[in-house]
Amino acid sequence: MAILNGDARGADGRSSDDVALQCVGLERRFGGLRALKGVTFDVRRGEIFGLIGPNGSGKTTTVNVVTGFYPPNEGSVKLFGRDITGMAPHQITRCGVARTFQNLALFKGMSVLDNIMVGRHTHMNPGVLPALFYWGWADREETRHRQVVEEIIDFMQLQDVRHEPVETVSLGMQKRIELARALASEPQLLILDEPMAGMNQEEKEYIARFVLDAREERGVSILVIEHHMDVVAAICDRVLVLSYGETIAHGTPRDAMAEPAVVEAYLGKKAAERALQ
Repeated sequence: MAILNGDARGADGRSSDDVALQCVGLERRFGGLRALKGVTFDVRRGEIFGLIGPNGSGKTTTVNVVTGFYPPNEGSVKLFGRDITGMAPHQITRCGVARTFQNLALFKGMSVLDNIMVGRHTHMNPGVLPALFYWGWADREETRHRQVVEEIIDFMQLQDVRHEPVETVSLGMQKRIELARALASEPQLLILDEPMAGMNQEEKEYIARFVLDAREERGVSILVIEHHMDVVAAICDRVLVLSYGETIAHGTPRDAMAEPAVVEAYLGKKAAERALQ
């Protein structure tokens, strides 16, 4: 895996211009617990990169460091060559990062349309003058934001539920709505935290297709945390496998999942030994 230093080329000759996210030597401690131990990886432009590992391996902590919820104790985070280490979450969002959460963070009591509209907040400018002259500039701005949201609704095939209260639609549809809200911010880097948790096979296939389409049609680089190995193998170009805060494998999904350390981390030592016999 190419790890870049400064603006030089990596070991594989890849330019820093090809890198969307670069994390080097990430350390995060909670008291005496080292949740991350020198984690290093990069996500290339236009890539779907998987972050996988057993429960408690440090996946969500890594994402929380990248998105500014936790500052790293050591290490650095760069987004498209810009150092964002230690920035606040709202600042990182404005740099072009959108995130979905393992536990749904939709606004109950609001319609599907209004929930997706919330994703436009980073592009809105609610100043005093626009409010005073609402029927001019501010009205045109709202129309423009609404057009973006309507296009996302069409892209995510949510036309039939656009006016439904968000809590009345199925879990699979709610996951799709949260992805739509993230895309409404027009991110350059999209971070998905277990986007298929709790879904049946059909719903998983729908979300997988939308993730692939987001990459192909919208040019988004994607970092995804996912436990479903069939999904990881189907949509990810490369993966990083963590265990107890350390990297135990990286590479293509097939190569990484064949590593004995990965098999052991997922199955346990005795089961891993039997599987490899």
